Amino acid sequence: MKLTVHPYAIPLRHPFRIAHGEQHHAGGLLVALEADGITGWGEAPAVGHYGATLERLRAGLEGVRAVVEKTPPMPPERFWERLRAVLPDDAWGRFVLCALDEAMHDWWGRAHDQPTWRLWGLEADRLPVSNYTVGLDSIERMAAKIEEFADWPVFKIKLDRDHGLEVLEALRARTDAVFRVDANCAWSARRTLELMPGLKRLGVELVEQPLAPDDWEGMRRVRAGRCLPVIADESCQTEADVARCAAVFDGINVKLTKAGGLTPARRMLEEARRLCLRRMAGCMVETSVGIAALAQLLPLLDWVDMDGALLLAGDVAEGVRLERGRPVLPEMPGNGATIRPDWLVRFGRD
Repeated sequence: MKLTVHPYAIPLRHPFRIAHGEQHHAGGLLVALEADGITGWGEAPAVGHYGATLERLRAGLEGVRAVVEKTPPMPPERFWERLRAVLPDDAWGRFVLCALDEAMHDWWGRAHDQPTWRLWGLEADRLPVSNYTVGLDSIERMAAKIEEFADWPVFKIKLDRDHGLEVLEALRARTDAVFRVDANCAWSARRTLELMPGLKRLGVELVEQPLAPDDWEGMRRVRAGRCLPVIADESCQTEADVARCAAVFDGINVKLTKAGGLTPARRMLEEARRLCLRRMAGCMVETSVGIAALAQLLPLLDWVDMDGALLLAGDVAEGVRLERGRPVLPEMPGNGATIRPDWLVRFGRD
């Protein structure tokens, strides 16, 4: 298979701030795998918090180029195993593995003229609604972001150590939509339990990753006193984390990049179901190539956060649409993303 790597850089619609830091642009690499006249696409967004810099992502892809280009097309799960053996088993290595795994799933679906989800034997008739994420900002700017998407049924509100109920009180005055709260590890167990009754009163349906990823004792206290579901994100990055999270969380939020692609993400969700955990999947700030891959998991989910491409001021591709939060999957094989003509020209693929 031929491997081609295309960098992209796109400004955001608004500055995006969470407890980990602030972002003004989205950058990353699109990966194309080509064989037999078919091209499959995947994405590796650059996320410095996880060590996934553009330089490391590019070096990682170049480091496995020889293996990829000597490998014939094969079922994505076998391809994933082959690449996992030669990539570092750390966060940025999984970002690289994710991009290649997404591209192989896309290629395989296109080769078989079926969407990836259908090749898995799934049905796409009942899909969860995606939230729209409101990053940390002044209350006035956060309210303006909600008003920009006034007909959206669910908002994820980012909070940190210094922002709590006063933010939600102000936003609740602007919308009747359901809220989800994501603290991105910023709270203590005591702070979480103090806030929860107020969060519930203000229409919050879940709290995502309130504590530091390794604060298992704190999470045991939260679990014992919670009045809302608590969902693991930073605490549940790989397959090995699912069983541990089952002891203290009510559900898991799987990210393709952190897990290493669709192959392990699907297994994580299946294990979560067996362990009676609620199942969510989320995204980075990324283009519709990565969001299209995430969309293949929709039939397996209770909740989804797939608004990453909506946070961009532009996009490299078209794929799954969100109509007032409701995903509309394209009738296309593979993962369902189509690179836009102007970006094909930039990539020298016109």
